[in-house]
Amino acid sequence: MQDVLGRVLEGIPLPALLIGPDERLAGVNPPGLALLGEAAALGRHHGLVLRQPGMQEAIEAAFARGQAGQARHRVPGPSQDSLFRATITPLGAGQGVLVVFEDLTEAEQIGQMRRDFVANVSHELRSPLTALSSFIETLRGAAKDDAVARERFLAIMEREAGRMNRLVRDLLHLSRVEAEERVRPTGRVALVDVLRAPLASLKPMAEAAGVRLVLEGEAVPATLPGDADQLVQVFQNLIENAVKYGGAGGEVIVRLSPDRLPKVAAVRVDVIDRGDSATGGGCMCKAARAKAAPFR
Repeated sequence: MQDVLGRVLEGIPLPALLIGPDERLAGVNPPGLALLGEAAALGRHHGLVLRQPGMQEAIEAAFARGQAGQARHRVPGPSQDSLFRATITPLGAGQGVLVVFEDLTEAEQIGQMRRDFVANVSHELRSPLTALSSFIETLRGAAKDDAVARERFLAIMEREAGRMNRLVRDLLHLSRVEAEERVRPTGRVALVDVLRAPLASLKPMAEAAGVRLVLEGEAVPATLPGDADQLVQVFQNLIENAVKYGGAGGEVIVRLSPDRLPKVAAVRVDVIDRGDSATGGGCMCKAARAKAAPFR
């Protein structure tokens, strides 16, 4: 029977170990050895290998009452800990206990990122909502008959409402990207038309910041597989950031040019933020690049 259990252990792709009826390690598969290292020596008591209290409680319950259970097992790392879910399964009287580890590190990181994201978005939405509420209260009270103050407050309210609208739009785009991240686009788009859309929508913002938007390479033939809306969003973000952080009085150049990848033709898009001239002359130049291939 032990030989059969040993072969089963070897066939489990996850880290796994077998604790014999004497509560000592009777078998460890290669992923288990990689996880636990030299501590997982055969014949050692499980308490010397799996020292964490939750693990010990679950293993003791499996031996004492034949109760299956789960526990979390944390493995310290150089930069961050790895988190595993251990499933503890009693194999029956006199047969010992099987422990299988499932890596939860990535899922835990994604969960934390989502929690941080929700907290940040909530904070970003709270600020304009608070401002809107304050201005509405003011317009109903002290500034009710003040035309100048009313126009000023309404302009600020419009700006804050636009900020909230952009946040909601970004959330909707993020949701769509997550839902369709593994779906290949079936349509074909003209990249020049994709670039013209964000340039047109951001023109008022650029003019207000004193930034000139320039599109170069419109004659480059570039029709490629893609989702027009998602591509517009990508370049909208790149160009908007260039306008915001490039410095007033500068220019943002969106340049389309032919390129090559190792096996296919490609097209390259540079979003170049020149900003203001640096002290003493010369230009501060930054570029964000994107490549797409193949195209015809």
